[in-house]
Amino acid sequence: MTPKIGDTVRYLNSVGGGKVVRIAGNMAYVDEDGFETPVLLRECVVVAAAGAPEPRAGIFKEPERPQAVPSAPVREPEPEAPVEIVETEGGDTLNIVLGFEATDLKSLSRSSFEAYLVNDSNYWIDYCVLTRADDSSQWTMRCRGTAEPNMQVFAFEFASADLTEMDRLAVQFLAYKTDRAFSLKQPAAVEFNIDTTRFARLHCFTRNEYFDAPVIALDIVRDDRCTRPVQVDAAGLEKAMAEKRRADAAPRHKARQTPKSRDGVVEVDLHASELFDDMRGLGNADILNAQVDRFREVMDAHLRNYGTRIVFIHGKGNGVLREALMKELNHRYKGHDVQDASFREYGFGATQVTIRQSARRK
Repeated sequence: MTPKIGDTVRYLNSVGGGKVVRIAGNMAYVDEDGFETPVLLRECVVVAAAGAPEPRAGIFKEPERPQAVPSAPVREPEPEAPVEIVETEGGDTLNIVLGFEATDLKSLSRSSFEAYLVNDSNYWIDYCVLTRADDSSQWTMRCRGTAEPNMQVFAFEFASADLTEMDRLAVQFLAYKTDRAFSLKQPAAVEFNIDTTRFARLHCFTRNEYFDAPVIALDIVRDDRCTRPVQVDAAGLEKAMAEKRRADAAPRHKARQTPKSRDGVVEVDLHASELFDDMRGLGNADILNAQVDRFREVMDAHLRNYGTRIVFIHGKGNGVLREALMKELNHRYKGHDVQDASFREYGFGATQVTIRQSARRK
C-alpha cells in the first residue's frame, strides 16, 4: 500500500515511524516528534490510514474494525502551506555530489546500486543524469528531477548488468532560487569517464561526508567550480599522434592554378615552389613525382584541343625533370610536336608541346 499524506507509517529497514506530512517525488517526509525526516516511499509501511486512530507506541497492527457510526460530512484536506527554505551560511556556493551506494556491499557481483544526488547549497537544482557506452555516440537518460536546497535525493537504481552501458556519465543542471533574489549560476554539463570495474571492488566504496554508508562519489561541483576529471586514453592518444605525424609528412599542395594563356600559348610552371606551400619533409623523389603528375594533368586536359601550344617551365637545373618529361612525351604522349620554348621569353628552362590531331595516347 503506497503511503499517502496523513498516513501513519513505520520504517521498513530501520526503527522509527510517524505521520506523513508531505510527499515529493519518491520521498515521503515523516513527522517524528516535530521533525521532518525524508524517507523513500518504498521504505515506508502504512500501519494506520489517514483519519484512523494511531497505534500505541511500539505496537504496529491493524486497527480493530470500528463500530458503525452515522456518516459525517467529508472534510476537504487543507492545502499545504508552502515550505519555508532556511538558508545556511555559505550555502550560496554550489556543492553538488553524485554518490553510488551498493544495496549489498558484501556481495558486489550480485548487488544492485542506488545513485543519490546531494545538493549542498541554498539553490534549487534542476538536474538530469545521462550515460552511454564508449562504443556508442547516443546517450540514455537515467533520471531527471529537482533537488531542494540542502537536500539529498534518490536519483536512480541500476543493476550490475547495466554497467556495460555506463562508461561515460554526464550531469546537466540549472541552479536557481524561487522566493528571493540570487546570484546567477551558469547552467552546466559535466561529463565523466567511468571506470566501471570499480563497482566490483570493495575498497573503492569509501566514507563520504554526505553519506552514512560507503559510496563511490563523484564531485559534480566543488565550491562553485564544475569538475571535469580526465582519464587519458593511451591507445586513442597514440592514434591521434600517428595521424598528426602523417598529416605533417603529407605534401602540402598549393591550390591548383589554371594554366596561364598568353598569345594563344598555355604556360605551366612546374617549379616546386609553385606546387607546394611547404616542402619540409619532402624528398627529391616526392617533388619529381608531383611535377610529373602536374604535367600529365595538363596534357590530359588538352589532348583534344588540337593545335594548342603548351609551354612547360621546368628550369635548367640538373636536367632530371626535363628528362622525365621527354620520357613521358616519347612513350605516354607520342606524336605531338616537341621543341625548346622561346629562349628570349623562357631562357633554357622550358619545353613547348604542340598538340597534334594524329597523336594517339597509349
